[in-house]
Amino acid sequence: MPMKQDKKISSDSPDFVASLAGGLSVLLTFDENHSTMTLSEVAERTNMDRAKARRYLLTLHALGYVHKDKRQFKLSPKTLSLGASYLSSVHHHDIIQFYLERVTEQTGESCSFAVLDGDEIVYIARSAAQHRLLSIAIAIGTRLPVAYTSMGRIILANLPQEELEAQLSNLELSAHTPNSITDPKIFAQMLKDAKKQQYAVVDQELDSGLRSLALPVYKSNNELIGAINISTNAMRISQDVLIETFLPLLRDCAEKIQTYYI
Repeated sequence: MPMKQDKKISSDSPDFVASLAGGLSVLLTFDENHSTMTLSEVAERTNMDRAKARRYLLTLHALGYVHKDKRQFKLSPKTLSLGASYLSSVHHHDIIQFYLERVTEQTGESCSFAVLDGDEIVYIARSAAQHRLLSIAIAIGTRLPVAYTSMGRIILANLPQEELEAQLSNLELSAHTPNSITDPKIFAQMLKDAKKQQYAVVDQELDSGLRSLALPVYKSNNELIGAINISTNAMRISQDVLIETFLPLLRDCAEKIQTYYI
Protein backbone atom coordinates (compact mmCIF):
# COMPACT_ATOMS: atom_id res chain seq x y z
CA MET A 1 0.00 0.00 0.00
CA PRO A 2 1.51 3.38 -1.01
CA MET A 3 1.92 6.43 1.15
CA LYS A 4 -1.45 8.06 1.76
CA GLN A 5 -1.94 11.29 -0.13
CA ASP A 6 -2.26 14.40 2.01
CA LYS A 7 -4.77 16.57 0.17
CA LYS A 8 -4.42 20.28 0.87
CA ILE A 9 -6.80 23.19 0.45
CA SER A 10 -5.72 26.05 -1.78
CA SER A 11 -4.69 29.44 -0.45
CA ASP A 12 -7.86 31.00 -1.87
CA SER A 13 -10.12 28.59 0.01
CA PRO A 14 -12.45 30.19 2.61
CA ASP A 15 -11.00 27.70 5.12
CA PHE A 16 -7.45 28.97 4.58
CA VAL A 17 -6.32 31.21 7.48
CA ALA A 18 -3.91 33.66 5.89
CA SER A 19 -2.84 35.20 9.19
CA LEU A 20 -1.79 31.81 10.56
CA ALA A 21 0.14 31.09 7.36
CA GLY A 22 1.84 34.47 7.65
CA GLY A 23 2.86 33.90 11.25
CA LEU A 24 4.32 30.51 10.43
CA SER A 25 6.25 31.93 7.47
CA VAL A 26 7.81 34.49 9.83
CA LEU A 27 8.88 31.73 12.22
CA LEU A 28 10.32 29.64 9.40
CA THR A 29 12.32 32.51 7.95
CA PHE A 30 14.79 32.22 10.85
CA ASP A 31 17.51 29.67 10.14
CA GLU A 32 21.19 28.90 10.67
CA ASN A 33 22.27 31.84 8.51
CA HIS A 34 19.58 34.21 9.77
CA SER A 35 19.34 33.54 13.49
CA THR A 36 18.91 37.22 14.35
CA MET A 37 17.13 39.71 12.10
CA THR A 38 15.67 43.17 12.04
CA LEU A 39 12.08 43.89 11.08
CA SER A 40 13.21 44.99 7.62
CA GLU A 41 15.15 41.76 7.09
CA VAL A 42 12.16 39.62 8.13
CA ALA A 43 9.87 41.60 5.84
CA GLU A 44 12.26 41.15 2.93
CA ARG A 45 12.76 37.41 3.45
CA THR A 46 9.01 36.78 3.76
CA ASN A 47 8.02 39.19 0.95
CA MET A 48 5.74 41.07 3.36
CA ASP A 49 5.28 44.76 3.89
CA ARG A 50 6.90 46.06 7.07
CA ALA A 51 3.60 46.76 8.84
CA LYS A 52 2.37 43.18 8.43
CA ALA A 53 5.73 41.66 9.40
CA ARG A 54 5.81 43.92 12.47
CA ARG A 55 2.39 42.69 13.65
CA TYR A 56 3.42 39.07 13.26
CA LEU A 57 6.72 39.59 15.08
CA LEU A 58 5.11 41.46 17.96
CA THR A 59 2.40 38.79 18.29
CA LEU A 60 5.01 36.02 18.32
CA HIS A 61 6.96 38.04 20.87
CA ALA A 62 3.85 38.36 23.06
CA LEU A 63 3.31 34.59 22.84
CA GLY A 64 6.93 33.91 23.80
CA TYR A 65 8.11 32.40 20.51
CA VAL A 66 10.37 35.34 19.63
CA HIS A 67 12.84 37.39 21.66
CA LYS A 68 13.21 41.10 20.96
CA ASP A 69 16.36 43.08 21.76
CA LYS A 70 16.00 46.66 20.55
CA ARG A 71 15.79 46.30 16.74
CA GLN A 72 16.81 42.64 16.64
CA PHE A 73 14.49 39.62 16.72
CA LYS A 74 15.41 35.96 17.26
CA LEU A 75 13.60 32.73 18.05
CA SER A 76 13.10 31.74 21.67
CA PRO A 77 13.54 28.22 23.12
CA LYS A 78 9.74 27.95 23.23
CA THR A 79 9.75 27.23 19.49
CA LEU A 80 11.31 23.87 20.33
CA SER A 81 7.98 22.82 21.79
CA LEU A 82 6.49 22.82 18.27
CA GLY A 83 8.99 20.25 17.03
CA ALA A 84 8.83 18.31 20.29
CA SER A 85 5.06 17.95 19.87
CA TYR A 86 5.59 16.35 16.47
CA LEU A 87 8.28 13.97 17.69
CA SER A 88 6.14 12.91 20.65
CA SER A 89 3.34 12.10 18.20
CA VAL A 90 5.57 9.86 16.05
CA HIS A 91 4.63 6.33 17.00
CA HIS A 92 7.44 4.29 18.51
CA HIS A 93 10.05 7.04 18.10
CA ASP A 94 12.14 5.50 20.89
CA ILE A 95 12.01 2.11 19.16
CA ILE A 96 13.17 3.66 15.88
CA GLN A 97 16.03 5.38 17.68
CA PHE A 98 17.04 2.12 19.36
CA TYR A 99 17.33 0.24 16.06
CA LEU A 100 19.17 3.09 14.35
CA GLU A 101 21.73 3.00 17.15
CA ARG A 102 22.12 -0.74 16.68
CA VAL A 103 23.02 -0.18 13.02
CA THR A 104 25.59 2.44 14.02
CA GLU A 105 27.10 -0.01 16.52
CA GLN A 106 27.33 -2.70 13.83
CA THR A 107 28.72 -0.51 11.03
CA GLY A 108 30.38 2.46 12.72
CA GLU A 109 28.34 4.70 10.39
CA SER A 110 25.51 7.19 10.88
CA CYS A 111 21.98 5.86 10.49
CA SER A 112 18.90 8.07 10.08
CA PHE A 113 15.13 8.03 9.63
CA ALA A 114 13.36 10.70 7.56
CA VAL A 115 9.95 11.52 6.13
CA LEU A 116 8.86 13.41 3.04
CA ASP A 117 7.70 17.02 3.30
CA GLY A 118 7.16 18.71 -0.06
CA ASP A 119 10.38 18.66 -2.06
CA GLU A 120 12.50 17.94 1.02
CA ILE A 121 13.09 15.18 3.52
CA VAL A 122 12.98 15.94 7.23
CA TYR A 123 15.12 14.01 9.72
CA ILE A 124 13.05 12.79 12.66
CA ALA A 125 15.51 10.29 14.18
CA ARG A 126 19.26 9.89 13.88
CA SER A 127 22.15 7.89 15.29
CA ALA A 128 25.31 9.82 14.49
CA ALA A 129 28.73 8.24 14.06
CA GLN A 130 31.72 9.99 15.59
CA HIS A 131 33.05 11.17 12.25
CA ARG A 132 31.26 14.03 10.49
CA LEU A 133 30.37 13.51 6.84
CA LEU A 134 28.53 16.55 5.54
CA SER A 135 29.69 20.14 5.45
CA ILE A 136 26.48 20.93 7.34
CA ALA A 137 25.51 19.49 10.70
CA ILE A 138 22.65 16.98 10.60
CA ALA A 139 20.19 16.98 13.48
CA ILE A 140 16.54 16.23 14.16
CA GLY A 141 14.54 18.62 12.01
CA THR A 142 17.24 19.07 9.36
CA ARG A 143 15.84 19.40 5.86
CA LEU A 144 17.63 18.25 2.71
CA PRO A 145 16.55 18.17 -0.96
CA VAL A 146 14.55 15.07 -1.79
CA ALA A 147 16.23 14.68 -5.19
CA TYR A 148 19.78 14.39 -3.86
CA THR A 149 19.36 12.20 -0.81
CA SER A 150 19.06 8.43 -0.81
CA MET A 151 16.09 8.57 1.58
CA GLY A 152 14.36 11.11 -0.64
CA ARG A 153 14.83 9.02 -3.75
CA ILE A 154 13.59 5.78 -2.27
CA ILE A 155 10.49 7.55 -0.94
CA LEU A 156 9.84 9.14 -4.33
CA ALA A 157 10.33 5.79 -6.03
CA ASN A 158 7.54 4.26 -3.96
CA LEU A 159 4.95 7.02 -4.32
CA PRO A 160 1.74 6.41 -6.30
CA GLN A 161 2.28 7.29 -9.96
CA GLU A 162 0.03 10.36 -9.87
CA GLU A 163 1.78 11.73 -6.80
CA LEU A 164 5.21 10.94 -8.23
CA GLU A 165 4.40 12.78 -11.46
CA ALA A 166 3.28 15.81 -9.46
CA GLN A 167 6.53 15.73 -7.50
CA LEU A 168 8.67 15.40 -10.63
CA SER A 169 6.88 18.24 -12.40
CA ASN A 170 7.86 20.63 -9.61
CA LEU A 171 11.25 19.15 -8.77
CA GLU A 172 14.30 21.32 -9.30
CA LEU A 173 17.31 19.30 -10.43
CA SER A 174 20.34 21.47 -9.79
CA ALA A 175 23.97 20.40 -9.41
CA HIS A 176 25.35 20.33 -5.87
CA THR A 177 28.52 18.53 -6.95
CA PRO A 178 29.99 17.43 -10.30
CA ASN A 179 28.27 14.04 -9.71
CA SER A 180 24.75 15.44 -9.33
CA ILE A 181 22.19 14.04 -11.77
CA THR A 182 20.38 16.92 -13.48
CA ASP A 183 18.89 15.18 -16.53
CA PRO A 184 15.16 14.50 -15.82
CA LYS A 185 15.12 11.32 -17.92
CA ILE A 186 18.14 9.84 -16.14
CA PHE A 187 16.64 10.84 -12.79
CA ALA A 188 13.31 9.18 -13.63
CA GLN A 189 15.12 5.99 -14.66
CA MET A 190 17.06 5.97 -11.39
CA LEU A 191 13.75 6.09 -9.51
CA LYS A 192 12.43 3.15 -11.54
CA ASP A 193 15.57 1.17 -10.71
CA ALA A 194 15.24 2.09 -7.03
CA LYS A 195 11.62 0.93 -6.94
CA LYS A 196 12.53 -2.38 -8.58
CA GLN A 197 15.41 -3.14 -6.21
CA GLN A 198 13.79 -1.43 -3.18
CA TYR A 199 16.88 0.51 -2.22
CA ALA A 200 18.63 3.66 -3.42
CA VAL A 201 22.27 4.68 -3.43
CA VAL A 202 23.33 8.30 -3.83
CA ASP A 203 27.03 8.67 -4.51
CA GLN A 204 28.50 12.13 -3.85
CA GLU A 205 25.62 14.02 -5.46
CA LEU A 206 24.76 16.21 -2.46
CA ASP A 207 28.20 16.63 -0.95
CA SER A 208 31.60 15.47 -2.21
CA GLY A 209 32.73 12.41 -0.28
CA LEU A 210 29.23 11.47 0.92
CA ARG A 211 27.84 8.09 -0.15
CA SER A 212 24.57 6.77 1.25
CA LEU A 213 22.20 3.84 1.03
CA ALA A 214 18.48 4.02 1.87
CA LEU A 215 15.51 1.67 2.22
CA PRO A 216 11.79 2.43 2.49
CA VAL A 217 10.08 1.87 5.84
CA TYR A 218 6.53 0.55 5.91
CA LYS A 219 3.83 -0.10 8.44
CA SER A 220 2.75 -3.71 8.88
CA ASN A 221 -0.10 -3.01 6.42
CA ASN A 222 2.52 -2.00 3.82
CA GLU A 223 1.76 1.72 4.03
CA LEU A 224 4.92 3.71 3.30
CA ILE A 225 5.86 5.98 6.20
CA GLY A 226 9.43 7.10 5.45
CA ALA A 227 12.94 5.82 4.90
CA ILE A 228 16.10 4.88 6.75
CA ASN A 229 19.67 5.23 5.51
CA ILE A 230 23.31 4.65 6.26
CA SER A 231 25.60 7.52 5.29
CA THR A 232 29.30 6.87 4.74
CA ASN A 233 32.54 8.39 3.55
CA ALA A 234 33.12 7.42 -0.09
CA MET A 235 36.86 7.15 0.48
CA ARG A 236 36.38 4.53 3.21
CA ILE A 237 33.30 2.60 2.14
CA SER A 238 32.84 1.27 -1.39
CA GLN A 239 29.49 0.69 -3.06
CA ASP A 240 30.20 -3.04 -2.90
CA VAL A 241 30.46 -2.87 0.89
CA LEU A 242 27.27 -0.81 1.03
CA ILE A 243 25.32 -3.44 -0.90
CA GLU A 244 26.94 -6.64 0.30
CA THR A 245 27.49 -5.79 3.99
CA PHE A 246 25.34 -2.82 4.99
CA LEU A 247 22.18 -3.53 2.96
CA PRO A 248 21.25 -6.70 4.91
CA LEU A 249 21.75 -4.85 8.22
CA LEU A 250 19.58 -1.97 7.05
CA ARG A 251 16.88 -4.34 5.81
CA ASP A 252 16.82 -6.06 9.19
CA CYS A 253 16.44 -2.64 10.84
CA ALA A 254 13.53 -1.69 8.55
CA GLU A 255 11.78 -5.00 9.21
CA LYS A 256 12.13 -4.62 12.97
CA ILE A 257 10.71 -1.09 12.87
CA GLN A 258 7.83 -2.32 10.72
CA THR A 259 6.71 -4.86 13.32
CA TYR A 260 5.84 -2.00 15.72
CA TYR A 261 3.52 -0.26 13.26
CA ILE A 262 0.13 -1.95 13.28
